[in-house]
Amino acid sequence: MRLHNKVALVTGASSGIGKGIAMRFANEGAHVIINYRPGSAREEESANAMAASFTPKAIAVAADVSKRAEIEQMIDAALAEFGRLDIAVCNAGVCPEQPFLETTDEHWNQVLGVNLYGAFVVSQLAARQMVKQGEGGKIIFTSSVHEDIPYPRYTAYCASKGGLRLMMRNIAIELSPHKINVNNIAPGAIATPMNQAVLDNPEELQNALSEIPWGRFGMPEEVAAVALFLASDDASYVTGSTYFVDGGLTHQVTAY
Repeated sequence: MRLHNKVALVTGASSGIGKGIAMRFANEGAHVIINYRPGSAREEESANAMAASFTPKAIAVAADVSKRAEIEQMIDAALAEFGRLDIAVCNAGVCPEQPFLETTDEHWNQVLGVNLYGAFVVSQLAARQMVKQGEGGKIIFTSSVHEDIPYPRYTAYCASKGGLRLMMRNIAIELSPHKINVNNIAPGAIATPMNQAVLDNPEELQNALSEIPWGRFGMPEEVAAVALFLASDDASYVTGSTYFVDGGLTHQVTAY
């Protein structure tokens, strides 16, 4: 098992990519803190069911990652249960559509609050604990191909992911003396609830597939495989990089 007895926090882990990562980590021997959004009965049920089924022990913790106080409480809960933190996957994210000319402050602040500020706070608090432990650690951000390529009508989302790219690179340098590896995973079109409307619309699905050289949507398990590599000792000399999991989408779009 590649993560035997490691303690891993995965935010936004009740569904989609986060769920895939949490399940893969548990299968590889990690104790997992499964974060889910407060106030969602569906997410709470999913997270608790996951925690009950995982071996070794896992816990489900509600926290809004746009609020520092709730993140602090989540980290405290993790430390109270497991006594340490070795891996932090900042995966929670939102991707609502809103044209640039109609973008409101509320929309902008919501997207940046979850996607960028939340990732900042989770990684900062996780890194402080890892430094205190003195044994290194792994921080992984779920970014997007849109940290690099435009996505009209999703300006706030692109801004959050573009900011995440440079934040990751910067803190990778700052944390290197502490042997904390910091990297991004940038998924393309993945078959998750976030993309369900496209998957259910034959015309939109065909349009999406036409831009993917691999000719299909990716699966959460394929993103989780990259997360496992980055969380494992195999990636001990990997830091400050983005790993695209997109079936070639990025290269196809930039080749136009």
